[in-house]
Amino acid sequence: MDGAAAKAEGVKLAGWQFWIDRGGTFTDVVGRAPDGTLHTHKLLSENPEAYQDAALQGIRDLLALSDGAPIPESAIDAVKMGTTVATNALLERKGDRTLLVVTEGFRDQLRIAYQARPRLFDMQITLPEMLYERVEEVRERIDAGDRVLTPLDLDDLRPRLQAAFDDGIRSIAIVLMHAYRVPDHELRIAELAGEIGFTQISTSHGTSPMIKFVGRGDTTVADAYLSPILRRYIDRIAGALGGVNLQFMQSNGGLKGASLFQGKDAILSGPAGGIVGAVRTAEQAGFDKVITFDMGGTSTDVAHYENAYERVFETVVAGVRMQAPMLLIHTVAAGGGSLCQFDGARFRVGPESACLASCSLTSSHMSLVRIRTRRWMPRRCARNSPRWPMRSRWRPAFAARPRSLPTGSCGSRSRTWLMRSRRSPYSAAMMSPTTRCNVLAVLVASMPA
Repeated sequence: MDGAAAKAEGVKLAGWQFWIDRGGTFTDVVGRAPDGTLHTHKLLSENPEAYQDAALQGIRDLLALSDGAPIPESAIDAVKMGTTVATNALLERKGDRTLLVVTEGFRDQLRIAYQARPRLFDMQITLPEMLYERVEEVRERIDAGDRVLTPLDLDDLRPRLQAAFDDGIRSIAIVLMHAYRVPDHELRIAELAGEIGFTQISTSHGTSPMIKFVGRGDTTVADAYLSPILRRYIDRIAGALGGVNLQFMQSNGGLKGASLFQGKDAILSGPAGGIVGAVRTAEQAGFDKVITFDMGGTSTDVAHYENAYERVFETVVAGVRMQAPMLLIHTVAAGGGSLCQFDGARFRVGPESACLASCSLTSSHMSLVRIRTRRWMPRRCARNSPRWPMRSRWRPAFAARPRSLPTGSCGSRSRTWLMRSRRSPYSAAMMSPTTRCNVLAVLVASMPA
């Protein structure tokens, strides 16, 4: 029974239920009270001056608890979350340092991959950045007939794993030839890695037990790269909620318990939840053919629905091949929180993002008075907050004549045309360097190519 039906029939539920979308910029919380009423709340995902975690703070706010107060387990039935923690870490390449262990002779196989050239006539090919930091080869080989051609040599591998551990690497991905059929060698290496002290150990037979070395290897590396950052986030949430039923949205559109949630399941966790919600909303309005467009703070996701969810088993996300069931979603690293910056040769937007940073796309439009903040700005992002991108002295101002811009947060001295507003006596020279940088970046980013 949903909240509206429960409210109409006067049915009392056992406790609160919370449905949370934890995005890269904002966190949205919907709470269903025991009497069936629905409550909504919106917070910045990152606001350390006000709270440690947006999802937990949203729950506290709806339960009318003080900041930092323990959350009573008895008052909550379930918490279901979709999160872009793994998605954004992959897009921005901010996962954990990862060591890759492969069969001897295959150290470059994931880099070579299938030698596919999707843009055949491009004069300059830019290869995607690999997720692993270091590769170690191990003497071993099992053929397709399950015969051991070369015995596993752990004595030769041990000092190299220890050296990687001593260098600060704590995540390891183990990908051996034909391990999906005979996982014995991977299991023995995983045991050795555990003895040395690696905290994240991903084996290809456990992550994606499928034929094809490249797809299986890329999925295993992505799992090792993303699982630590995801696990730290889950542990923080689960630790505060105690024994509450905590579930996370998977990339395939289903829910999974927090203890079983892995990096490979979370690549499209947030976007998948958006598609499921959009489809349910469209069905209530009588539509069975839908194109979803979900622009968040860090990424933009587009999907198609026609009477059934479109799913794929092997796909490419942010340049990384994945072998895992997931909804067919096209994701690009561009959103309202994408940073406008100067890289030494040109102005660009993204893929890095931040919550209302002084040089984000949203704050740039705010500097240009294209966005009226009072209509949507969360209460916790007050003008006196350190995260507010413009101070009280700021006034709307646009350029009139060429003016030299001092070095600001975009890192370059430039010249541009600024138009002075008739409503404001303030010129470009009276803007802060950051605000001038915002205006310049968003104007350049808005120009046609």
